[in-house]
Amino acid sequence: MPEFCVTGGTGFIASHLIKTLLEKGHTVTTTVRNPEDEEKVGFLSELSGAKERLKILKADLLVERSFEKAVTGVDGVFHTASPVLVPFDENVQKNLIDPCVKGTLNVLNSCLKANVKRFVLTSSCSSIRYRDDVQQLCPLNESHWTDLEYCKRYNLWYAYAKTVAEREVWRIAKENEIDVVVVNPSFVVGPLLAPQPTSTLLLILAIVKGMKGEYPNTTVGFVHINDVVAAHLLAMEDTNASGRLICSSTVAHWSQIIQMLRSKYPSYPFENKCSSQQGDDNPHSMDTTKITQLGFPPFITLDRMFDDCITSFQDKGFL
Repeated sequence: MPEFCVTGGTGFIASHLIKTLLEKGHTVTTTVRNPEDEEKVGFLSELSGAKERLKILKADLLVERSFEKAVTGVDGVFHTASPVLVPFDENVQKNLIDPCVKGTLNVLNSCLKANVKRFVLTSSCSSIRYRDDVQQLCPLNESHWTDLEYCKRYNLWYAYAKTVAEREVWRIAKENEIDVVVVNPSFVVGPLLAPQPTSTLLLILAIVKGMKGEYPNTTVGFVHINDVVAAHLLAMEDTNASGRLICSSTVAHWSQIIQMLRSKYPSYPFENKCSSQQGDDNPHSMDTTKITQLGFPPFITLDRMFDDCITSFQDKGFL
């Protein structure tokens, strides 16, 4: 049974991935910044199979060689750890770009040293879809790349960081003998596993509760966490998987999502004002032919992914 390492274990994608790997009987090592932080990390130890087969190690994206212990002796590494920008963050370089880019290279270099068989990177559709000619190109596929100048023009720093990090991974993979597969998910939605919502789920919660004063002026693909986990497993286990894999269900503007949710959950005080942010509302479509040809089942619908998310917020007392 292959052993795997998952970086950034408390993250939304990582925690669901660890849960599934443990359920499948794998031994898993995961990294977190502070393994002693029971409040944040404790829920991982309670996952089924964790007592016997989960190791939680300390590692920091910005500390060179801190991932060496975690990736040594494993068959494959899922690099999911990446900061998501907190709005109005003053220091984008330090808090977002460096951990994303340097952190990814840190992990990859440790994998090269440890002769890891396959490296699966969690990238993003945001390294594909930001460019002026997006409408002419649609549907967007794995050959398309985000234009860094476009990101700078509209302050789209998360997309900028993810694009630079992914390009660097491909450059290093080309120069070295390492088998890399990249998963490019869109905006990930689904039930909460951790005690507190992180990044994408926090945004959904804020929109449902009307806490921000506005919703993002964003047209984006959405995808269920279960599909994202399944895509990562496919990327790791299928010998035919290679290159980039778009993992995205339906593209919608946040106004459409709010409309859909309002009709189902009328008691919540949803945001009703759209932000004036520009550059992120281009209608587009994503081509998922490549992953489908590998036998990937039809993507879970918008309805179900948001229902699963809202239900878990209700169950955990956030709504």
